[in-house]
Amino acid sequence: MNKKLGFILICVLVLADQISKLLVENYLPFHEGVAVIPFFSFFRTYNEGVAFSFLADLNDWALVAFTLVVCGFVFWLWSKVDPKRSLSHLGFALVISGALGNLIDRVLLGYVIDFIQFHTQSWSFAIFNLADAYISIGASIIIFDEVLDIRKQNRNQSNSNN
Repeated sequence: MNKKLGFILICVLVLADQISKLLVENYLPFHEGVAVIPFFSFFRTYNEGVAFSFLADLNDWALVAFTLVVCGFVFWLWSKVDPKRSLSHLGFALVISGALGNLIDRVLLGYVIDFIQFHTQSWSFAIFNLADAYISIGASIIIFDEVLDIRKQNRNQSNSNN
């Protein structure tokens, strides 16, 4: 994935995240589940921390600074990846999209809008949003591509030793 395509993908994903949150904010009742299917609901809530409300005790600007540092680090890591490793580039674009989507909420609102809930009658997963999904999927893709790359390097090294 070239940088231009990566930038376009980031813009589209951040826009989708922000539109979803705008719709949720305008049409979904606060702290009332709206069942979609038996194990999936929309449930609008606000997250004042980062993932799973971690660091909720920090003030908003400390969380903004933390997010900017993480974004900078992820951009730096992304710049170090071989251009031929498209999966990793996709993963980094997803992670950046998610971080920026949540950063926009944090700066404009002081919290992040969450609304996706998977649950059963006796259990509920943490409530999250599209940006959180982007981060999780992106990180998984990066790890998967790293494993593939290590396997490829090991295979090439064993072939060159033979």
